[in-house]
Amino acid sequence: MSWEIVLAGKHDISDFVEEITLEESLDEIACRANIRLLAANGLPSIAPGQEIRLSDLQGSKRDHLLHPGVVWECRSDNGGTKHLEVTAYDRSIYLAKSEDEKLMPAGQTASQRLRAYAKEWNIPVGSVADTEIKLSRNIKRAQSIMSMILEDLRETADKGGGLFRVRMTPEGVGLVKLGSNAETWELATPEQVSQTRTLEGAVTQVKVLGASPGENKLSPVLAIVRKDTDKYGTLQKVVDDCKIETPGQAKAAANKLLLGLQESFAVTAPDIRTIRAGDLVRLNGIALLVTRVTHRLGEPGHMDLELAAAEKVRRDYFA
Repeated sequence: MSWEIVLAGKHDISDFVEEITLEESLDEIACRANIRLLAANGLPSIAPGQEIRLSDLQGSKRDHLLHPGVVWECRSDNGGTKHLEVTAYDRSIYLAKSEDEKLMPAGQTASQRLRAYAKEWNIPVGSVADTEIKLSRNIKRAQSIMSMILEDLRETADKGGGLFRVRMTPEGVGLVKLGSNAETWELATPEQVSQTRTLEGAVTQVKVLGASPGENKLSPVLAIVRKDTDKYGTLQKVVDDCKIETPGQAKAAANKLLLGLQESFAVTAPDIRTIRAGDLVRLNGIALLVTRVTHRLGEPGHMDLELAAAEKVRRDYFA
């Protein structure tokens, strides 16, 4: 066994584990663990709200895969042998499940706002990358804190900044730049690779509208930008954003949305437990970002990855 699961800071329940999967994606803020346990004598009582820690053991080294974590849901089944299914998340789940309304002043960065959100929810702050871009004043109506964070990160990207995601570590909630992982793994021995190429979701023409002049008139057109319409046909997206005021701003906004043929990859490979959503990997020499990862821990373990190029990730998750 090369992992350790500790419940409530004191109960090592590793010997009761039958199966563990870890899941993480760019469209969710928290990492999720699904743990199947044999409900045998000696297994302590497990209930939602309890602290849980999942660690990877490599000799004397212990790398935390889910810490700090919280038990979120328990399900039992008994078909002669009783089993317990436990779903746990890292503690950033509280930002996804909590709602609020806020007035955010102009001039703050997404990094500064993340620290403010975490402080209000009593979540420790770890390493937070500097997003640098100053954001506009924003009245955030009732919504989840996660959606507020994603809105800040999208505005950062829209204003020419980098792509970032929230990531929980043992030190606290942090912010990492996509593709900034220190070690870029080459997926040299995949068990299966599936490639999807489609025009579903493609945009070859963008029309950007200005402010509406009145109830009985159409909005003025600030810009129409095209790319690959002769190759793929006209697939138009309309942008109606009151923050866009000039033709120059309209063209810049439109260019970010143009994306022709959509290409993505699904890979099953021997498990590399340190790979996380947002990491950069290489497949046949092509640099791709991990949009979703499922680690199926075991000896040997396996992982399922969904991969896409950076421009597709920017359009799909940050536009």
